Amino acid sequence: MTELGELGLSSYEEQVYRTLLVTGATTAADLSTASDVPRGRIYDVLNGLESRGLVGTQATEPTRYRAVEPAVAVDRLLAERTRELADEWERYRGVARSVRSNLLPTAPADASVWLGSLGSEEMQTAMREHTRTATDSVLATIGPPYEHAPWETFETEVAAFLDGAADGLSVSLVLADSVLDSLPERFPALVESAPGSFEIRAHPTVPVSFDVVDGELTTVDIPSPRDFGDRLAVVGISAPEVVDAFEREFEALWADATPLL
Repeated sequence: MTELGELGLSSYEEQVYRTLLVTGATTAADLSTASDVPRGRIYDVLNGLESRGLVGTQATEPTRYRAVEPAVAVDRLLAERTRELADEWERYRGVARSVRSNLLPTAPADASVWLGSLGSEEMQTAMREHTRTATDSVLATIGPPYEHAPWETFETEVAAFLDGAADGLSVSLVLADSVLDSLPERFPALVESAPGSFEIRAHPTVPVSFDVVDGELTTVDIPSPRDFGDRLAVVGISAPEVVDAFEREFEALWADATPLL
């Protein structure tokens, strides 16, 4: 490919333009002969060059064509090529966004989101009903945002959780050490007075608060991005692969935790 070809001219367009630089203003018929561009193509080529500002015309009979100055022609071709490359760049960016999105794991379809701050009445009700749905076991971790909130803020949620537990329910809790430090002295008595069988352990770090109910449902707390001591929402997911993944995470934390109750 020639240099003019790299700037966007076809072989016929380049032949016509270079010939015009030599011949000066001339007719289409004479230009076809001089440039070896077929008579059936010469007008299409000239019209294309004229529309791009590379060739001008003289109002004669027949019309005579002339080439613009090379410096002007090159600048115009460069500007045209720059616009094309900018459009192509935007197209590739769009392709990249699409590919990036398609490479991400598909979000589970069987999921729900409940908005609710820590200790709010709606979350107390949701906590109580959530525990009541359990028939066999609850595996739960308590970390953020509880670890950044005082006991008075989430006391009502703990009470709702314990109130919803049924006789015969097995509850395993992993508390972050920072959460344990904020619990009142009466906390063990609260747990012992609740229905169900509780086993509690402490772990230095609990990265996220979540629970797994009967191996069929997991809920995950989403801390507020503006207040580390508050919650933005709770996400409930029943997709088996997600529930299994959280159950494995719980088992890993449980194995490294220190028994309390």
